[in-house]
Amino acid sequence: MEWRCAGLGWPEGRPVLRWAGGRVSSLAYGQAVGFRAVGERRCVGARGNACPLRAVVPGRATQARCPECARLDRAFSVAADGVPDDPRTYRVYLAWFGPGMVKVGITAEERGSVRLLEQGAVAFCWLGRGPLMAARRTEELLRAALGVPDRVPYARKRAVRAALPEWGERARELEELYGRAVALEGWAESLERLDFAAVDHAPAFGLAALAGEAAGVVRELVAGGSVGGRLVAAAGPDLHLAVPGGAGASTLLVVDTRVLVGWELVKADVTDGVTVPVVAAGGDGGGAAGGAEQVGLF
Repeated sequence: MEWRCAGLGWPEGRPVLRWAGGRVSSLAYGQAVGFRAVGERRCVGARGNACPLRAVVPGRATQARCPECARLDRAFSVAADGVPDDPRTYRVYLAWFGPGMVKVGITAEERGSVRLLEQGAVAFCWLGRGPLMAARRTEELLRAALGVPDRVPYARKRAVRAALPEWGERARELEELYGRAVALEGWAESLERLDFAAVDHAPAFGLAALAGEAAGVVRELVAGGSVGGRLVAAAGPDLHLAVPGGAGASTLLVVDTRVLVGWELVKADVTDGVTVPVVAAGGDGGGAAGGAEQVGLF
């Protein structure tokens, strides 16, 4: 039975590693995490359909899809306005990642705050709710009027996680932007404005345990390469691991779990450390093998 990674998820506000076939491995801060990559990284397909070619995809790609599956996935994406007649209710939000680091976006109301957790938003607030295209038009209005982007690079998010201001300052920055947003003219008429309520994700991410910026980022796996360490924190797709070093010391590394997707992973000893390529923290470039059956990971 293969354990092919399907990425990091945040059900009920807690981090889990997902596996092809629907299995999950719960993650707890302080626990040992160790795995080794086996074989080749394969395309995960699109929209619930397996890749007919089981195509091999590059190790550094943050999306584990071949070009054909990527096009199919994009064609039916809300982000690409591929489903303008989506009948669901959507919410517009402000997401805060660090001082002066805010974006505006939309998410289906039924998903709650999962989209914000997936992006690594340390704090957020809702702005409005309504039909998809009304939410989209208002999102574009707010983005232009407030001068905020539609995305924040992960390298910038990682760089500030260990030195964030206190909750009061985070909430005040969100509230100031919220006030400017709801005062704007030009909102879609069918979009209902929502009252201000800032939400803090720092406890869910375990950020209080981060003692400093990570020394590097795992942005690629290779066949036979291992990753092992103690889970300190997690945010969005990132796992912050304390990796054992010499003389009892440890080094903090970030594992970008987007590059785990599509790999078959097997258990490894945490003391194996990290034997896959690691880039500097600021560099943000774009059946179990070995015998006995594996009943779980970590």
